Amino acid sequence: GFFHSYAVEVDIKDASNATCLYADWMMRFLITYESNNGDYKTTTLNLSSSVTHNGSVCGNDTQAALLAVQFGEGHSWSINITKNNETYQGDFFTLTYNTNDTAVFPDAKRKGPVTVLVKDPSRPVQLNTVFVCHNSFVLEAENTTQIFWNVTVQAFVQNGTVSKKESRCPADTPTSAPTVPPTIANVTTAFTTTLSPAPTPAPKPVENPDTGNYSLKTGNKTCFLATVGLQLNVSQDKPLLININPKTTIADGACGNTTATLKLNDRNSTLIGF
Repeated sequence: GFFHSYAVEVDIKDASNATCLYADWMMRFLITYESNNGDYKTTTLNLSSSVTHNGSVCGNDTQAALLAVQFGEGHSWSINITKNNETYQGDFFTLTYNTNDTAVFPDAKRKGPVTVLVKDPSRPVQLNTVFVCHNSFVLEAENTTQIFWNVTVQAFVQNGTVSKKESRCPADTPTSAPTVPPTIANVTTAFTTTLSPAPTPAPKPVENPDTGNYSLKTGNKTCFLATVGLQLNVSQDKPLLININPKTTIADGACGNTTATLKLNDRNSTLIGF
């Protein structure tokens, strides 16, 4: 269950018991933290099956709406949404993760809550319109990556009824289907491709990487098996090609009911996660 992310549905009512703020979405977080031995590790923080929404408020013409959720061992996330004439728009995402949660941060050097603020890049949405984004989108700040998908949100709901009129995010098309939540590897690739300058073309590799056999076991049973040759093309000041050597690479990870994670470490600070 550690890697499983649950959908969240929040329906906030006003004083007359009419819906004023509605949201239904999925999200997960990738967080890089410093361990006790000085290494930096990336962990996955998912929503738990039990989520509260204490502190959420409807908002009005002068007060921002607030969508806030709390989950797990001291983690929380929120977004404040402001109304401006005929539109509404998110202002900031606030993520607070608690490194005292040893299930997620088993060896964190820094203990206690850490808060990260990210500006919402979304464009304004017309009032009486619901914002919909099936495909995943990513926000990155301060060693955290926030991933959202299957999002439906409407603030300042009129007459207590969520609108049928939709405003789609740029990642969606009229025929888009909900996407599978991205992994650590493809989130990093997608984010880099979107925001970084085009890399300098790399020279052709001198040699192909050796093929390695990597596996994970649950008890006496193999739950993850990969036979693959791996080469990294790193774009820095000069292109850098790195062949992963199976003879010096250690396989680690875990198998869950619906998700398996394979981590390969070649002992030279090169870590790849699938």
